[in-house]
Amino acid sequence: MNDSHDPTLIARLEDAVLRLPRIQRDIFLAVRLDALSYGEIAERTGLTSGQVERLFARALGNFSRNLRDPSRQRWRRWFR
Repeated sequence: MNDSHDPTLIARLEDAVLRLPRIQRDIFLAVRLDALSYGEIAERTGLTSGQVERLFARALGNFSRNLRDPSRQRWRRWFR
């Protein structure tokens, strides 16, 4: 069976992305979907390339945690 069209997987991926903080979500999608470099994103957002890189790294970690634990709640990040 081809998992690329599995509606539950697509829903889980979408949910994991939507639960990212806005700036992380925007950078994550710009890198992964729009194939923009950190420099291009920095230019468009007014951030430095280093800030974009760090935010993307955080987005990847959060995305991974969101995907593994769909019940993970946003407010939990304040108590780490």
